[in-house]
Amino acid sequence: MADPTPPPVSGSTPAPVSGPASARGPLRAGRRRVRAVLHRLARHPRVAAAVRRLQPRSVRTRTTIAAVASVAIVLFIASAAVLLLLRSTLERTVQTGAREQALAVARLANEGHLTDTLPLDHGTDFIQVLDADGKVVAASQNITGRPVLTTAGPRNGHSSYDLDELGDEHHQRVTTLTTSTPTGPVTIHVGASLRTADTAEDLATAALAALSAVLLLTVAFLTWRAAGRALQPVEAIRAEVAAIGDRALDRRVPDPRSDDEISRLADTMNAMLERLEAAGARQRRFIADASHELRSPLAVLRTQLEVALTHPDPEVRADLVAGALKDTERLQALATDLLLLARLDGAHDRPDQPVDLTELVHTAVRSRGTEQHPVTVRATTEITVPGNPLWLGRLLTNLLDNAQRHARHRITVRLEVDGESGQAVLDVTNDGPPVDPDDREKIFERFTRLDDARSRNDGGTGLGLPIARDIATVHGGTLTVVDDPSGTTSFRTTLPAAVSR
Repeated sequence: MADPTPPPVSGSTPAPVSGPASARGPLRAGRRRVRAVLHRLARHPRVAAAVRRLQPRSVRTRTTIAAVASVAIVLFIASAAVLLLLRSTLERTVQTGAREQALAVARLANEGHLTDTLPLDHGTDFIQVLDADGKVVAASQNITGRPVLTTAGPRNGHSSYDLDELGDEHHQRVTTLTTSTPTGPVTIHVGASLRTADTAEDLATAALAALSAVLLLTVAFLTWRAAGRALQPVEAIRAEVAAIGDRALDRRVPDPRSDDEISRLADTMNAMLERLEAAGARQRRFIADASHELRSPLAVLRTQLEVALTHPDPEVRADLVAGALKDTERLQALATDLLLLARLDGAHDRPDQPVDLTELVHTAVRSRGTEQHPVTVRATTEITVPGNPLWLGRLLTNLLDNAQRHARHRITVRLEVDGESGQAVLDVTNDGPPVDPDDREKIFERFTRLDDARSRNDGGTGLGLPIARDIATVHGGTLTVVDDPSGTTSFRTTLPAAVSR
């Protein structure tokens, strides 16, 4: 056989052959250029804006896409498995029929009854028997006289390929057997059409595709509707919260009453709105009270200064200036109290500095000097609590000031540790008139005075007890009025995590 490769043309230079190593460099350079272009496109503002616009923004859309994508993946895997199983079953059936036909022809060949024309069983397309030289010695009637149709295949096995020599191109499953005859060995090729399997596979694919599309549309529709119904209360809550301003804190979000996460969200939002409403009311009341408290001393101070400026008598001017200084000190104390209240309202973390409460009580009592009513301290155990020493000192000072204003003869300060709870208990007791049970919470409201005239004359602002309670609350404790067996008034402060030594 002649060499099919044409001789090289005289005078021409053979082109260099490019192997894998020589092509690797340009491929890498091309990949780098593609990555650089994609990177520039991704950073382009218009491309980034288009990508952001294409991204689903609503929870409803994202939920629907996620559900459809999940079902689509499951359907794809299940459909692929069904089609593979169907194809395998159909091909095995065709292969079994072809092999049975080949074994029947092999028995005829072994017995020497092989004829030139062989009958076809149902399910087979052709039979062709070749001798050792590759010549056709027998064939089915539909290919009698035709040359060899099959290529060289396995000695005993099967193969699949397209065959168009029968006048209609279609897929075949060819089974090959080699057997011996009285005249020598022969090779038997039996071809069985896979047209039925292909048709069944195409129909199954189309049916699965149609059913999958219908199912995906159904899932999308149901998920969209379900997500919309589930998120409808959330949208109602959002719309109501958006409509609530700083002047409409009395409004509440709708509660779906479904006992689920959305219902708990509505309850939480309503509780927050209640706290905001209470805080707003408290702030407005505080501002009104503070304005009222500041207006009176400022008016008195202005009057005193105006009179002092025009009065001719130096002694009267001196008295007026002394009165103005006293009112200024009262204003300064009031401003200090207001600032402390603002700091206490903004305190979120509990103070944790170790404070020797016993030493703090003795220091506070000693620093007051000689007062109208003596103070007796009963604290035999050293107690340390976590807190802020300045604030705790202010708490004790306010309680002692209140006791001095209302006591008749004596004041007692008792400090001990509760054996059951382990809390520090500080009692400031005076022998003055007891507080009416109906007023025991009212006195802790800001700018509240049960005896307004006397409190003003004694220098009270109505902030001492509220400040003391806020300090106790910031420290995780309480401040209450308790009944004393002796008929006196006792203010009890409890502070947690007491450590005795």
